Amino acid sequence: MKIAVVGAGVIGATVAARLAQRGAQVTLLDQASAGSGTTSTSYAWVNSNGKEPPAYYQLNLAGLEAHTRMSPTDESGWLGLGGHIEFAVDDHHRDNLAARISRLKAWNYGVEEITPDQAKTLLPDIELPEGVQLIAHYTREGYAYPAKYLAHMLGEARDAGAVIRTGTTVSGFNADDDKVEVQLADGTSLPVQKVVSAVGRWTRPFAALAGASVPVREFAEPGDIVVGYLAVTNPVPVRLSRLITSPWLNVRPAGGGRLMLQALDLDITADPRNVPGPDSELAQIFLERLRSLLANTEDAKIQEILVGQRVMPEDGRTIVGPAPEAPWLYVVATHSGVTLAPYLGEAIAAEIFGEKQEAFEEFRIERFLTDSTYGQPYAPRKPGEQ
Repeated sequence: MKIAVVGAGVIGATVAARLAQRGAQVTLLDQASAGSGTTSTSYAWVNSNGKEPPAYYQLNLAGLEAHTRMSPTDESGWLGLGGHIEFAVDDHHRDNLAARISRLKAWNYGVEEITPDQAKTLLPDIELPEGVQLIAHYTREGYAYPAKYLAHMLGEARDAGAVIRTGTTVSGFNADDDKVEVQLADGTSLPVQKVVSAVGRWTRPFAALAGASVPVREFAEPGDIVVGYLAVTNPVPVRLSRLITSPWLNVRPAGGGRLMLQALDLDITADPRNVPGPDSELAQIFLERLRSLLANTEDAKIQEILVGQRVMPEDGRTIVGPAPEAPWLYVVATHSGVTLAPYLGEAIAAEIFGEKQEAFEEFRIERFLTDSTYGQPYAPRKPGEQ
């Protein structure tokens, strides 16, 4: 079977590797460089925390377990599994956090309520504020280094015989019952039987080339649901091996002693067309919040601010499966791309080879024709909002 996988991010590379390992003749295409889309601007929190409905929780849990199983334990590994600590200081966040702890305990997720002293043991440099009402420790969660994961999967794809072509734009399709001509912008074409769309935030216009409608949101205005800031510091002498979610700042290791910072309330001004610099007022706000949260950060500097662009289906849930208007086009688009990549790659390859995946049934494109149960997603502005 000849298959074109379009989009060489974490999901597309994994799908390409798994299809090639099953014997397919795979060409992996990307309009730019591998990983240059959402993969390059992700907080990369690997989790199934707060994911609803239950089918979406199970999907993300499968991704977390796949990462844990697959990541090498030596320096080539891409996963940090120190866990995740979240604390609440107001009533609303406390109530939300308590409800999540209760629900996740019932599902044996790996979560416990801990004391401030226990938090200090796990986070030696934390500056817990007065009035902390509740602290959760999610013992199984972690963070990924997407570039390392991508390198691993591209290597597996190449080793299995996949051809990787970057800087290659798909301009259209000619399709009949048993074959598809993928038309390329350079005037050439690629004959295949199947096309897998893993193009992330470009899913809507890409699917339209095949005459298909796939409702994935696109950036419209500053602060909308698909955009968010990430700030990366210089190397700082902080003892941190896990993620922190606080009311004013989320922090994770970024490699080489650097930290990656996220503050959901600041995303209200995020605009990929106008990214603040490392000396901006926004950078100073990030630094002030960091210094109030972690000791030994007085000499921290912001080296880079990024505006990440999330892949967001209209109802917030993953899309996976053939396009009804073009069954030869298999579409995957998800907000949880880093968490889900190792699981989805395996399961999508299996389904394309005829092994129907029951876990995908709530996530087919057809739901948008009949199901309005889940409403519209929105952008949370502080931890504890759901």
